Amino acid sequence: MLNIVTIKEVKIQIGQLCKAKRKEYNLTREQLADALQMSRATIQNIESGKNATLDNLLKMANHFHLLETIFEGVQSLKHSSSDPLSLY
Repeated sequence: MLNIVTIKEVKIQIGQLCKAKRKEYNLTREQLADALQMSRATIQNIESGKNATLDNLLKMANHFHLLETIFEGVQSLKHSSSDPLSLY
């Protein structure tokens, strides 16, 4: 049985992580939006798993000190011999 992950599922998981981090830092959506120079609606959309730009997701990741973890994950995929990214 194949375990297929959809883009929608990934967006929902990212949104849930962003929301959990915001709450962990005791921030309202408005406070986070102000800190990231985004609208409150953009924060709400990200947390709801709706479309978000890569820039906005990376800004949020950086704010919550997750950017290095993401970078390391990409690097490990890049150097994996079983992954198509290893060709780059």
